Amino acid sequence: MPSDLKEFLRQAAMQVGAGGSAGFVEVCIMHPLDLVKTRLQLQASPSAGAAKSTTYYNGVFDCIRKMARSEGVFSLYKGILPPVLVETPKRAVKFLTFEQYKRFFLFGSDKPTPLTFSLAGLGAGVTEAILVNPFEMVKVTLQANKNKMGQVPSTWAVTKQIINESGFGLNGLNRGLTATIGRNGVFNMIYFGFYHSVKGIVPEYKDPVQEFLRKVGIGFVSGTLGSIVNIPFDVAKSRIQGPQPTPGQVKYRTTFGSMVIVAREEGFGALYKGLTPKVMRLGPGGAIMLVVYDYVYAFLDDYFKQ
Repeated sequence: MPSDLKEFLRQAAMQVGAGGSAGFVEVCIMHPLDLVKTRLQLQASPSAGAAKSTTYYNGVFDCIRKMARSEGVFSLYKGILPPVLVETPKRAVKFLTFEQYKRFFLFGSDKPTPLTFSLAGLGAGVTEAILVNPFEMVKVTLQANKNKMGQVPSTWAVTKQIINESGFGLNGLNRGLTATIGRNGVFNMIYFGFYHSVKGIVPEYKDPVQEFLRKVGIGFVSGTLGSIVNIPFDVAKSRIQGPQPTPGQVKYRTTFGSMVIVAREEGFGALYKGLTPKVMRLGPGGAIMLVVYDYVYAFLDDYFKQ
């Protein structure tokens, strides 16, 4: 086997292993906050003078309390199977394609620039979105179900129902694809662009604890910034993929059309629904992913060199 090909496969194996490990750890820890974010994004703001329903959530902790009381404590893990199934290959693909896109966006430079990191992140996010969107569709459907855990249909049953009723296309299992591309592309452009650019500027520490905290801090800010900028796409995605307000009538069809409807009917601030749990998840979650990736990658690198 040629040495260049062997080295490429070695690097790819490490990127897949490290990226998959990072994604699995992050989703297992942070899934409840993702569910809370989706619930907050799906609920429309009540019209003036209208009474709020008993299942209207007034924030992160109110949502957690009401779900635990009416649906059971384990309801906070509704819809976890689709992301668990896809998270390892999803993150593996994201980190693998990010490394490959970096080579493409060097633009003649001998080393990556902030623009390189940002464009590579954008490309990785778009690639990731195309892979995960069917799983996102199933996950949002499960997360929107407010029945008790024992009454919620299985992941496979929901998948079959979507396919039988709407097929595999953009009205079925791939509904909301453009919103997912926008969400993941924008997030990863900022996430990778900021993290790798700042990591190269902030000096490394010899002390392992300080170095760990340096990476966690930069990863936390990266995830937070990405969440703040991309959340309108996330709200549009939840509205498109979730149950429509009137059964049988599709109100939210396109990404930007959904954003306009939400802003017009509920105010511009409604495009930032779910921001708190999203930041609570992707701030520390982003730090967890990047730190786990770095450490697992270093471990695998040492292992393959032996």
